[in-house]
Amino acid sequence: MPRVVEVASEGVRVPVARARVQAAAERVLRDARVRDAQISVTFLDDRRMAALNRKHLGHRGATDVISFGFAPAAKDGPLVGDVYISPGEARRNAKAHGAGVREELLRLVVHGTLHVLGHDHPDGDSRYASPMWRRQERLLRPLLARG
Repeated sequence: MPRVVEVASEGVRVPVARARVQAAAERVLRDARVRDAQISVTFLDDRRMAALNRKHLGHRGATDVISFGFAPAAKDGPLVGDVYISPGEARRNAKAHGAGVREELLRLVVHGTLHVLGHDHPDGDSRYASPMWRRQERLLRPLLARG
């Protein structure tokens, strides 16, 4: 089975082309040498993201990205995962960090896909020095160079 990345937008405007979102997730999978994968990337409004955050993580309010990785159904089965992104939170993060919203959305796609692969980072500001964050930024650079 090849790498399959599905992209959906549920009631929100996403200022990044579907093909760029797919390319970002596929770049992470290629870098990790994952040949077989089924990944979905879904963009949600803040209300839906807050409900997901509360239900699955026990946190109040919206967050920028939530990822779920699932164990393969078969021993040699594909990597399966879902990434949920809030463009509203991405816009607020971009503004707070002086980044463009498209850059931040692609960063979240890379970030969420890394989580599906099992990578993690500490909470707080120490996340920015973590191996996962450094990998994320390395993978993001060529995606941003494309314009």
